[in-house]
Amino acid sequence: MSAEIEGNATSGPKLGFWRRWVVAPLKSQLRQGISAERLGWTIGAGVALGIFPVFGARAWLCLLAGWLFKLNQPVLHVFKGLCYPLHLLLLLPFLQIGQELFSQEPLHVSVAAIKASFSNGIGSFLQEFGWVLLHGAAAWAIIAPVILIAVRLISTPILRRLQTKWRQPRRGC
Repeated sequence: MSAEIEGNATSGPKLGFWRRWVVAPLKSQLRQGISAERLGWTIGAGVALGIFPVFGARAWLCLLAGWLFKLNQPVLHVFKGLCYPLHLLLLLPFLQIGQELFSQEPLHVSVAAIKASFSNGIGSFLQEFGWVLLHGAAAWAIIAPVILIAVRLISTPILRRLQTKWRQPRRGC
């Protein structure tokens, strides 16, 4: 009997990853009255903070930005999470741009060197790579506002259309 009840509770089509973690939260927020503009800023911030080039800092930055600017935390973190592959892809370019900005030697580092440094302790890692990370963060700080505004300008009109679509009552059911 409990299997029957559980089956009924979750009856209906299973949602895929995209619908469950992106579409459903956006739909829920837009139906609850959050403005498309506010949600556009939140998505832009999630993407911009999602590519921050320091491991372990992205979630804290999202929490802080969400609190300071009163952004929607779940949506902010969803888009930060969606940007993880982009974060990995842009990590070395941000570090290299940072090195260029501060007229430092080009970055010649391997994953093995980073692992070895990190296995010797956080102090050893920061001593070896601390300035490189700071330079990468500076490069990100120059590029991130452009990304935030671009994502916001792209997402807001889309969200407005979706808001109109999702607010209309369904016909025929």
